[in-house]
Amino acid sequence: MKLNFKYIIAAGLLVCMAGCDDKLETFEVVGSTAAPVAIAPSTVSSQALPGQINLSWEPVEGAYEYLKIKYYDPLQKKEIYLVASNGTSELLIDNTRARFGDYSFFFQTFNAANQGSAVTEIKAASGAAPAVNTEVSRTKVNLTVEQLSCNYPDASEGIFKYLIDGDTGSSSFFHTNWHSPQAPLPHYIQIDFNEEHENFAFEYYTRDTSNSDGYPTSAELQISNDGANWETVSALSGLPAVRKTRYATEFIMPGKKFKHFRFNVTTSSQSKNYFHIGEIVFYDAEVDIYDPETVSLD
Repeated sequence: MKLNFKYIIAAGLLVCMAGCDDKLETFEVVGSTAAPVAIAPSTVSSQALPGQINLSWEPVEGAYEYLKIKYYDPLQKKEIYLVASNGTSELLIDNTRARFGDYSFFFQTFNAANQGSAVTEIKAASGAAPAVNTEVSRTKVNLTVEQLSCNYPDASEGIFKYLIDGDTGSSSFFHTNWHSPQAPLPHYIQIDFNEEHENFAFEYYTRDTSNSDGYPTSAELQISNDGANWETVSALSGLPAVRKTRYATEFIMPGKKFKHFRFNVTTSSQSKNYFHIGEIVFYDAEVDIYDPETVSLD
């Protein structure tokens, strides 16, 4: 059973106390007045989660009526007090940090007369709190025809200039090979940059056509620094299979710089061995990174 707040006193959740039992907020608890049995350290386990600590233990029926847990929160710079019923077996502590090392948790049980047991100390560490990445802006990268290539362009409709002319009309599109003999997917459009890029976003428009076949339905975004060794940094699925529709990715942070990029189409509508597309746009993304594990407490 997770943390049960049946016996929590709102005024007693976050109060200033010197010890676990000397200034306990009194309240009526119906139950046993027998001496409470302390929580044994060996019965408490902890799990380090991202920005959290999960504590769990096996409550013993009749051993106590309620439980108080105290710990020091370095972020708030104060001690935190929690009170829970005797049926509680798990406690999730939020907003913790790996950089603070072990947290000390002090467990004390009480009977119905508010008499406390000995205090049990449990040490537990947090997992690293995840960084929060926020896109600030994106800047369009101007592309030239010379930077574009494809592994299977169509002989008559594989016209690269139509990918970057800003025209999403019915006569401006790019088609991979649909003539016989056909080569199975994946087919890709490759961009060879003149400079390195890192955080980015990709956008494209579907072709303006009444045809229902050949729209990209899944694809990989791949990067390379040498044009020979490729890495997939994002897999796209459920892509729009309707005419003249804009699709834009969220910002992507590959964690490395690259000079080559591929929009690698792995499936298309009606399971065709080709795809068509109206326009592509590549953006440099400016991303603000907030790392709670390194930010100053001052």
